[in-house]
Amino acid sequence: MTPPVLAALVAVYFFWGTTYLGMKFAIETLPPFIMLGLRFTVAGAIMFAWEWVRLRPRITLGQWRGMGMVGALMLLGGTGGVAWSEQVVPSNIAAVVVATVPLWIAVIRWVFLRHDRPERVTIVGLLTGFAGIIMLVVYTSGPSAAEGYGLGLVVLGFSTFLWSAGSLYSRAADQPDSPALGISMQMLVGGLLNLIVGILCNGGSMVPLAEVSMRSAVALAYLVVFGSIVGFSSYIWLLKKTDPALASSYAYVNPVVAIILGWLLAGERLNMGSLSATAVILFGVILIVRGTVRPAARSS
Repeated sequence: MTPPVLAALVAVYFFWGTTYLGMKFAIETLPPFIMLGLRFTVAGAIMFAWEWVRLRPRITLGQWRGMGMVGALMLLGGTGGVAWSEQVVPSNIAAVVVATVPLWIAVIRWVFLRHDRPERVTIVGLLTGFAGIIMLVVYTSGPSAAEGYGLGLVVLGFSTFLWSAGSLYSRAADQPDSPALGISMQMLVGGLLNLIVGILCNGGSMVPLAEVSMRSAVALAYLVVFGSIVGFSSYIWLLKKTDPALASSYAYVNPVVAIILGWLLAGERLNMGSLSATAVILFGVILIVRGTVRPAARSS
């Protein structure tokens, strides 16, 4: 736990915890995919221009392909699905569902990559996390399911899986020597893909500036700087420098931040059933992370 690792963790823990509410405000007057397209394209362009002036790098087609795949999985499939679902799902519940990222990472590493066979505590955590998701669906579907709430939860779950797959793929993908340059390429490709999907979903046009509220504009600016340039860069850096279990531990800290901010600033409430499901999910995620980290500690 070096100072740079600690600083990156704090950035991901806090700033990404605030992005759920930030996206909620941004999509009040901006379609979700257009909002994300602007967010990632602007952030990626700023970082890419800085790295290009500083390094004058030589970028191969394979590196664009690798970074583009990461951007498609994480920023279109992952973040795009989260933003779309927040049209109907409260930001605090969205943060709780996204807290299953370590669960999916453990499953992908074990089942698909044959990398780690989970310990007993990890298996218990997997079962506990799935039980919590089922509880959350039961307690939050009800009458609002007819309005798309249930579909929003399904999209959230699938988006979380795509984000986890992209996170693991980013560790092996062909990328430039400069981490910041690779991150900017991911955001450029992911942002452009979100813009394309957003424009297609919006009848082939962008949103007139006159229709964008000040709150949405400020939220978008916050997401560009703190959600993408600071938060996303910190997360990708952590994936390269630490174990995925530690990097993904942000997932059970973010809901706490999101729930508090949703209560303070957006008037969101959780009933006792949802709170119980939240506790079960977070407990399962903690078990997964502990079970993943233990073998490495014993080996050391």
